[in-house]
Amino acid sequence: MLRSAKEIKKFLRPILTYKDIPYEAALIFNAGVAKVGGQYVMLFRNDYGDYQKQQLKGTNLGLATSEDGIHWKANAAPCFAIQNEEIHRMYDPRITVINGTVYICFALDTKHGVRGGIARVKEDFSGLDILSVSAPDNRNMVLFPEKIDGKYVRLERPMPVYSRGKDRFDIWLSKSPDLKYWGETELVLGVEDVPFANDKIGPAAPPVKTRYGWLTTFHAVERDDSRGKHGWEPSWKKIYYAGIMLLDLKEPSKVMGLCKTPLIAPELPHETETGFRTDVIFPGGMILEDDGEVKIYYGASDTVECLATAQVDDLVRLCLP
Repeated sequence: MLRSAKEIKKFLRPILTYKDIPYEAALIFNAGVAKVGGQYVMLFRNDYGDYQKQQLKGTNLGLATSEDGIHWKANAAPCFAIQNEEIHRMYDPRITVINGTVYICFALDTKHGVRGGIARVKEDFSGLDILSVSAPDNRNMVLFPEKIDGKYVRLERPMPVYSRGKDRFDIWLSKSPDLKYWGETELVLGVEDVPFANDKIGPAAPPVKTRYGWLTTFHAVERDDSRGKHGWEPSWKKIYYAGIMLLDLKEPSKVMGLCKTPLIAPELPHETETGFRTDVIFPGGMILEDDGEVKIYYGASDTVECLATAQVDDLVRLCLP
């Protein structure tokens, strides 16, 4: 399922696991990653508990930094907790830097549904200024790294159970003048447009700008009800792939090209044999380096954080054969 080794290279081991975290941790995955002031910064999801006993207690977010984007050191304690009588947990962070300011998108599980939020990160990642939180049910939001036609733009995945049927979710785009009020919503990509998805799709890492268009990863889910036990739970019926597409620079709701096969599929042992939910690939960060290398950070098996690399021109060619 993977592209050739010339096009994309996976690191054979995870770059961050619960063993690297200096506080209670079990599942380290679905991280947002960006370059901030010349340093690599990772904001990761930690479902903490006892990995060996396969027991989970809750979720928090952790921060890690790196000089090369490969070797990471986690901070001494979790960060950015949002929890009250209404909000159960905050998770799946995505980082975007716009004009030197760091923003994160995140998901919130609440008493009344799943909501997507956007926040401005305070200096040194010491706290958050919440700018907006969506109505239920919406999640997997990612911001474009610059305004387009004078407006902020985000990709998102509403969850319209009644109108589309369970898990028939697509990728949408919305615009905002100020990161608070969102509208002008348009469909970008439907499940039916992705040959390797029969269940749902959604945004993954924030897009990166190339001269050809916005290079954009997405997650795509294939459901097979004949599947049995694949992880900690009694059964796990789904396989998650990473896909890639190219969006128009001026009209980002327009898909210029789409790779018809998965960019990254579960193949390595930590992607298929061990972990909470095996056969899950979920990109959360993508960095385009000055030399044309693209670093793609992804969660595997909802358990560990991993890295794959490719050349930007190769990725564009996959979208525009």
